[in-house]
Amino acid sequence: MQSTVSQHVSHLWRNVSYCEKRRLRVCVATCNRADYSKLAPIMFGLKAHPDEFELEVVVLGSHLIDDYGNTFRMIEQDDFDIGSKLHTIVRGEDEAAMVESVGLALVKLPDVLQRLRPDILVVHGDRFDALALATAAALMNIRILHLEGGEVSGTIDDSIRHAISKLAHYHACCTHMAEQHLIAMCEDHSRILLAGCPSYDKLLSSHHREDYMDIIKSWLGDNVGEHDYIVALQHPVTTDIQQSIKIYGLMLDALISFNKRTLILFPNIDAGSKEMVRVMRKKGIEQHTNFRAVKHIPFEQFIQLVCHAGCMIGNSSCGVREAGAFGTPVINLGTRQTGRETGENVLHVRDADTHNKIYHALELQFGKRYPCSKIYGDGSAVPRILKFLRTIDLSEPLQKTFCFPPVKDSISQDIDHILETQSALAVDLGGTNLRVAIVCMRGNIVKKYTQSNPKTFEDRMQLLLKMCADATRDAVCLNCRILGVGVSTGGRVNPQEGVVLHSTKLIQEWSSVDLRTPISDALHLPVWVDNDGNCAALAERKFGHGKGVENFATVITGTGIGGGIIHQNELVHGSTFCAAELGHIMVSLDGPECSCGSSGCIEAYASGMALQREAKRLHDEDLLKVEGMDMKHSEPITAAHLINAARLGNSKADAVLNKASTALGVGIINILHIVNPSLVILSGVLASYYQVPVQRIISERALISAQSIKVVTSDLEEPALLGAASMVLDYATRRIY
Repeated sequence: MQSTVSQHVSHLWRNVSYCEKRRLRVCVATCNRADYSKLAPIMFGLKAHPDEFELEVVVLGSHLIDDYGNTFRMIEQDDFDIGSKLHTIVRGEDEAAMVESVGLALVKLPDVLQRLRPDILVVHGDRFDALALATAAALMNIRILHLEGGEVSGTIDDSIRHAISKLAHYHACCTHMAEQHLIAMCEDHSRILLAGCPSYDKLLSSHHREDYMDIIKSWLGDNVGEHDYIVALQHPVTTDIQQSIKIYGLMLDALISFNKRTLILFPNIDAGSKEMVRVMRKKGIEQHTNFRAVKHIPFEQFIQLVCHAGCMIGNSSCGVREAGAFGTPVINLGTRQTGRETGENVLHVRDADTHNKIYHALELQFGKRYPCSKIYGDGSAVPRILKFLRTIDLSEPLQKTFCFPPVKDSISQDIDHILETQSALAVDLGGTNLRVAIVCMRGNIVKKYTQSNPKTFEDRMQLLLKMCADATRDAVCLNCRILGVGVSTGGRVNPQEGVVLHSTKLIQEWSSVDLRTPISDALHLPVWVDNDGNCAALAERKFGHGKGVENFATVITGTGIGGGIIHQNELVHGSTFCAAELGHIMVSLDGPECSCGSSGCIEAYASGMALQREAKRLHDEDLLKVEGMDMKHSEPITAAHLINAARLGNSKADAVLNKASTALGVGIINILHIVNPSLVILSGVLASYYQVPVQRIISERALISAQSIKVVTSDLEEPALLGAASMVLDYATRRIY
């Protein structure tokens, strides 16, 4: 009996060990020369770890067509075993042929996928072949890893790319913006990897080859020098084929006139490519002494040719992605790549309607060199992707879930809603007043309600809900459709949960307060909550000086000092939601006591409360009033009296204000040196006074690279309300917040 039990335990242990050692079966499917350049580094990475991964390779699409170079051979030359070759292209190079090709791929793929039974199918990009792959795998319950999802290029490719993303279970994207797009598309953030582009792993490590001149001469001839030739690659735009053909002809005319050696690659297999090839042959490009027309170039050699070119022209994604890593000048023609992130090396000619316009672009770009850009990768994408693959738990449910934003009781669309003005309910919880406003999409305040802010939590919440309910009812009469509620409040806020964590001393009984739940339950609307300084920054981003500015800081100069930072178009919250507490940047080790409990903060020097404190001190010492200063005996002393006294020549008041301006200026310099914004916006009642001295202090004390950063005063009258409204208007309509 003991022996039987021992054998049984041993058998179980062997099974457990087998399960632990089971390799992940990864199928990589490649459709064309372009996607292989992105997939090959991953394939090499998988092949290098045979104890962890079992690689299967499926080849289909234009890889298997002679007119496009039979590029499956380069996969074989890379020593990969091709498990299946699927002839899926229906010739014709028009819209119908593309649809038929998708259908043919869907007919052939099930047999292959059923035979291979992969754990993961790796699909790249936005081609129609890739859509067929993703559709087949999703319907056959095979997990999908999609590369380069979330990007925007400006053509039908966007629709295909996003459709594949919705079918995919996992995502390896190239840029932070692409990651944010996927999150906005309700994809699970935990299944999104910001990896960078896999092709960068190869090009960043191999573009400094010593034999680059041999490669250039082998493709363009012996009498061509570095930076003295052009690489041209133009593909059809399937949503506007005739315009694509016209632009292609104009590009060829401009290149002929420009009279430089040009390496021109044949267009891809999309609808319209056949007509583009006819245009090329009609103009005699293949026989022209200045041109070398080719169907395919191995990626490693193509890297060298792009790296050392005088210019690249066309609409290939290579121009806006890979070429940026070398600083090669690029001219992007038409609309095919206008939505992509680019480095400064790219010159867009969106309306390429004349030969002269393209020729002038060549004159501007040819021979220039630009700073190298690593927007799309840092050369470490493959290790990240392999690590990501190792974390995939095959025991998890296969059915993917989507992360929809919280919305309650959605209203069906009818003609009344279409005719209404989309608006937000904005709430500003200040130390003195409680304000609610109806704000329309353009930032106009349709109606505003103001009440004194009660001292107790219960009274405050009761009044807040009543004011919001009144405003919601009034919105119907004002023909405003309320999309949600945005709340701006003092203190530290967790915007993800809609909770006030800690309050300022100005608002009593206002810590650990869940604002989102009671407001949402009462009004049946989505609710967003953030700190008043962050809201001021959001207001500037949507309606003020920050509109269209990628990096800026907003500093509120009022009763206290606060603000918000926008970095790469995103609001900075920090790990514990206390980023951009600008008033509590310390500028002195032994300065005056601050309301936060510390000493030497900007707020202790430059806030309205600090100036009022100094004004009272001077008044008590009978040093405030000067000749010409109108001051009633019973009038409370404020910061305004201090500023007025300084303007009338009071040296003591002027010294206080100089110290306050210096403290604020030094604090802002610290911000410039840490996050390096391109603009500083001063908001609040003291902004107009501080703008000139702060600009002067920056020019005197900041690092040279930061001295020219502009300081402007806000033009917004209600930044807190407008910022609260912007959270609603941006998220509810475009989902960018």
